[in-house]
Amino acid sequence: MTLRRLLKWIAGVFLALIVPAVLFIAVFGWNWLRGPIERMAAEKTGRVLAINGELKVKFGWPLPHIYADAVTFANPGWAREKQMVAADAVEITIDLPQLLRKNIVFPEVRLERPVVFLEQGTDGRKNWLLDRNQQDEGARIQIDRLMLDHGSVGYDDAAQKTSIRSELSTSNTGPAVAGVSFTAQGHYKGLPLKAHGSGGPVLGLRDVNTPYPLQAEFTVGHTGVKAAGTITSLLKFSAVDMRIALHGKSLAQLFPLLGIALPETPAYTTAGHLLHSANTWRYEKFSGRVGGSDIAGTAQIDSGGKRPAMKAELVSRVLDIADLGPLIGARPGSVQAAKRAAPPPSRTAPTPVQARVLPDMPFKTDRWDSVDAEVTLKAKTIRHARALPLEDLVAHLSLRDSVLTLDPLNFGLAGGQLNAVISLDGRKNPIQAHARVQAKKILMAKLFPTAELAKTSIGQINGDFDLTGQGNSVGRMLASSSGKVELVIAGGKISKLMMEKAGLHLWEILELKIAGDRLVKLHCGVADFDVKEGIMHVDALIFDTEVTTIIGTGGIDLGQEALDLTLNQKTKHTSPLALRSPITIRGSFSKPDVRVDKGRAAARGLGAIALGMVNPLLTLMPLIDAGPGQDSDCGQLVRDTRVLPHSENKKTGPRR
Repeated sequence: MTLRRLLKWIAGVFLALIVPAVLFIAVFGWNWLRGPIERMAAEKTGRVLAINGELKVKFGWPLPHIYADAVTFANPGWAREKQMVAADAVEITIDLPQLLRKNIVFPEVRLERPVVFLEQGTDGRKNWLLDRNQQDEGARIQIDRLMLDHGSVGYDDAAQKTSIRSELSTSNTGPAVAGVSFTAQGHYKGLPLKAHGSGGPVLGLRDVNTPYPLQAEFTVGHTGVKAAGTITSLLKFSAVDMRIALHGKSLAQLFPLLGIALPETPAYTTAGHLLHSANTWRYEKFSGRVGGSDIAGTAQIDSGGKRPAMKAELVSRVLDIADLGPLIGARPGSVQAAKRAAPPPSRTAPTPVQARVLPDMPFKTDRWDSVDAEVTLKAKTIRHARALPLEDLVAHLSLRDSVLTLDPLNFGLAGGQLNAVISLDGRKNPIQAHARVQAKKILMAKLFPTAELAKTSIGQINGDFDLTGQGNSVGRMLASSSGKVELVIAGGKISKLMMEKAGLHLWEILELKIAGDRLVKLHCGVADFDVKEGIMHVDALIFDTEVTTIIGTGGIDLGQEALDLTLNQKTKHTSPLALRSPITIRGSFSKPDVRVDKGRAAARGLGAIALGMVNPLLTLMPLIDAGPGQDSDCGQLVRDTRVLPHSENKKTGPRR
C-alpha cells in the first residue's frame, strides 16, 4: 500500500467516526452528556452534581471550555448547608493533558451569581475534598484562576470558632475599573469580624506570576487593619507587597491573626510597608504610636524554622514610661488606684493592702513557645513623672525556647546609669526569675527632683541588686525573692537643713530657716538588705554626715507591700533644742506613714516641764542632745550595725 493510499484510508476512518458524532451533537446538542457526568460525579464523590440547564462544549487543545447553566453540587451529609456550590452559570476550562493523567485541573473557572459554602468539620473533614470521606488532600479540584460575578461565599470551621459570610459584586463599567468588591462579617477564632474591600476581576488562586491587586479594610475583635497593594497566589501568599496600617487596644491582641506572642501594650497605631517572599515576612519603615509614645522601625519574621523567628529594631524619640507598665504586668492606673484604696496607716500595724502597687498581672507563658525573638528598643527621651528622673533607654529582648532574657536593660537615671540583666524561664510553672541590677554614679540632686532640700546635695549613689524568685507576675516574683540589695554613697555634700530635720534638732532648723540652708559634709551612706522569701531584712542602714548619723533597723515585706523601718538619730554636736525621738516608717508602698515616736517625744517634753517647775533654766535640759562630739567611722558603723541583736535589726519582717 502506497503512502498516499494509507493517508486516504486513515482520513476515511476518521471521518467515519467523527462525522456521525458531529451530526449527533448537531441534532441532539451536548445535553446528552449531563447524565453521564452526573452519574460519574455521584460514583466518585457520593454527592449529587446537578446540571439543570444547557450544557455546551467549545473544543480547543489543550484547553477545551465547558459551559453549563443552573449547576448545583451537594455537600456531604455532615455539613450545615445542603449545597456546596450553586450557580446560575458555570464556565470551566479543562486541562486535557492533566485529565489524561487523572488529575482534575481547571486553569480558569467563572461562576455567575454563585452561592459557595466551604466547611471544615471538627474531625478534620473538609467539604471541598472530593473523596467519599472528605479527608484525602489529593482528592480536590485544582483551580488556578477564578472569576465571580455577583454572589456569596461562606466558610465555617467550628474547631477554630470561625464562621464568615461574604457578599461579592462585580464592576463592569470599563476595563480600567473592572473588578470585584466584597463585604464580609462573622467571627474569626471567636472574635467578631467585619471587612470590605475590592480587588481585580480575576482571583489568581495559584498564579505565581501575576500579582493580584487588593484593597481592604477589616476589624477582628479590637484590631483594625487597612491594606492596599498586591498579593501573588491567593491560596499560598507566595508574595505580598502592601501598605499596611494597624490599630488596636494592645499588640497582644494580634495573637489570633499572627499566631505569635506579642507583649501587652496600651492602645497602638502603626503604618508601614509589608513585604513577603519565601519564608520571610517584613514590616519595614513603619511608624506610629503605642500609648503616649512614638515608635518606628522594622520587624521581620522568618517562618522557616522550628517556630517563627522574629527580629525587630525599634526606636522612639519620646517614650512615655507609663507605656512600659503593661509589658511587666502593671495595670493602667494601678499605683493611683492603690493610693486611693489603701486604708489609713495604723500606728501599730498596717491593715493588709488590697490594691497593689507592684505589677500583678500574670505573664502568658503558654504563648512564649510560639516564637523566638530578638528585639532591640532604643529611646532617646523618656517622659516620666518628676519624681522618676529617667533619661534614656536601651533594651534588648531575647526569647528562645520559652526563656525570656532582657540583656541589657539600661536606663539613664539621675545623671547615672541603671543597668539590668533579667531572665525569666517560662518553661517552668511558676516562672523562675533572676534579676541583676547595677546602679552607677546616680546623682543625689537629680534622684530627688521634687524634694527642695535635696536639690543642692552633692554625691553619687552606686548599688547592686541580685534577686532570684519565682512567680507568674512581677509582684509574685518579688514576694518570693531572695538575694541581696546594696546601695552605697561615698563622699559628697548634703543639705544641712535636711539632716537637722532628720535629727529633729528644732533649734538648728529654726536657725537655718532664718539664715538659709547650707551644705555639710556627707561621709557615707549605706543601705544593705538581706532578702529572704520576699522579706528585706536590714543588714545595715546608715547615713553619716558631719551633723548627724542616722541608723535604721527593720525590714520591708515585698509580698504584703508593707514597710516597717525605724530610724534612730545620733547627733554630733550639742543641740539646745532636740526631740531625740526615733522616726518610724510604716504603712504600705502606696501610703507610707512617716512619724516621730510621739511617746518618747512626749516623755522628753514632760520632763522639760517638770524641771521647769523646779528651775526655769532646767526646762531645756531634756531637749539638749549632746552628741558624740566627733565624726564617725563609716566602716565601723556598718560593722557595729551588722552585729546588732536579731531583735533590734534582723527582724522577721514588717509587722502585720
